[in-house]
Amino acid sequence: MEKHEVPVRQIRAAHDAESLTVYQAYPVGIAEAALAAGTFVAPFKRERMTWIKPSFRWMMYRSGWGTKDGQERVLAVRISRAGFEWALARACLSHWDRERHGSAAEWRAELKAAPVRLQWDPERSTRLGALPHRALQLGLEREAVHRYVDEWIVGLTDVTGLAHEVHGLVRAGRTAEADALIPAEPAYPLPEALAARIGATPRAGAAAR
Repeated sequence: MEKHEVPVRQIRAAHDAESLTVYQAYPVGIAEAALAAGTFVAPFKRERMTWIKPSFRWMMYRSGWGTKDGQERVLAVRISRAGFEWALARACLSHWDRERHGSAAEWRAELKAAPVRLQWDPERSTRLGALPHRALQLGLEREAVHRYVDEWIVGLTDVTGLAHEVHGLVRAGRTAEADALIPAEPAYPLPEALAARIGATPRAGAAAR
């Protein structure tokens, strides 16, 4: 493990025995329709890749605290752990890693076939500075999008107000108070084989289920 305490590549998410929370940011129209239906419906387009992020802070970085054009509404989406792990098992890294693929051509073929793309991006602090460890995001398309919308989602919550409240505290220099409002994201317990597949940093006592 690296010198810093958090493993370099580790999934951290608000989760319970059956589900975990991921975040997405959308325009008002898509968010309102999804909240009313309990899942994503038109004008959401299933034909487009949709990215889910377990890290609240990374979502804040990506959406500018829910202020960027087209990302004005931030949603917390509870999905089944079974669905999430289905996605991980079928994910391909969005970039070529010579240690994980024999050739760039092999990687491109896997990427083309995979219904899920996986990225490990620098995690963000509460003030949105880059940290030395990584946060996961998954891009879902084709079969994965349909499963996400039709099977995996068990709850949707609008957390735009929370995003703005936390941002206000950060701007006021009250970072500790901001931290207290952000949902806790403990390490997500991955089966050892699945962790190895996605390149997660090995941990002591990993489950072999």
